[in-house]
Amino acid sequence: MNVGTHAAIRVAIIEDEPLARLALKVRLAQHGSFEVVAEYADGDSAAQGLPLLRPDLVFVDVEMPGRSGLEVLASLPRTERPMAILLTAYDGFALQAFDLAALDYLLKPIDDERFDEALARARRAFPYRRGDAPPAPAQWTRSFTVRTGSRIVLVDCADIERIEADGDYATLHANGKTYLVRERLQALALRLDPAMFQRVHRSSIVRLDLVAELRALTNRDALLRLRDGTLLRASRTYMPALAEALARRADPAALPSIPSKAQTVA
Repeated sequence: MNVGTHAAIRVAIIEDEPLARLALKVRLAQHGSFEVVAEYADGDSAAQGLPLLRPDLVFVDVEMPGRSGLEVLASLPRTERPMAILLTAYDGFALQAFDLAALDYLLKPIDDERFDEALARARRAFPYRRGDAPPAPAQWTRSFTVRTGSRIVLVDCADIERIEADGDYATLHANGKTYLVRERLQALALRLDPAMFQRVHRSSIVRLDLVAELRALTNRDALLRLRDGTLLRASRTYMPALAEALARRADPAALPSIPSKAQTVA
C-alpha cells in the first residue's frame, strides 16, 4: 500500500513557550498533510502522553524546565519513537548528540525555508516508517545524469565536493570540474544522503568528509574551510544540523562542540 495524499502525518508539539507552540501550529496549518494531534508544555506530560498517542512526528524543544525534550525522546523505546525535529535556541554551535534518529535540527527563530525543508524531509521519511516503501537507503540519489555539450555525463555523488545554487539550477563541483543540474538547491538537498552531504547555507551544500575547519564569525554565522582550501559561509540556521552530522562522522558518541575561535575536523 502506498501513502496517499489523504494520509495525514500526525504531529505532536513539545514546547514550553505558548507563543512558540502557536507559531508552529500556524505554520503546520499551511501544510495540509500534517495534523497537530497534541501539544505539551513540559517534558513530564509529554513522556506520559506520547506512548498513548503514538504520533508520527514530534517537534521537540531541546531545552525545557524539568525533563528536556531529548530526555523525553530517549525514554521511549526505539521501536515506538516518532520521527523528531529538534528545536534549539542555542546561538553557539553545540548540540547534545543522542542516537534519536532526528530528522532535522531547527535553530530559533525558525527560518521559513528551513522549516519547509524539515517538513519535506518528514514527508519523504513517512512511508518508510509505515512499511509502505522499500528500505530507506534506496531513497538517496547516488549519481546525477547531466548534459555537457553534446555528451551525457554520469556524476557519482562520491565525487561531488560541493554544490552551489545558481537560480533555478545547481552547480555540481566534482574532481575539478563543474556540472549544471536543472534543479533548485532546496529540492536537490532532500535527495542527498544526510550522512554524506549537508546544506550549510541557502546557496551551498558540502560533502561532510571534506570539511576541515569551522570558524565562528561575529554575526553568528561561520566560515567553513574545505580540505582543498575552498572557503564557504555557513549560516547559523544550518549550524545545529551540520555540527551534529560532523560529530556523528567523527564519533557517534561524541558531542558536537565548536569553540568560539575555530575547530579543525580530523
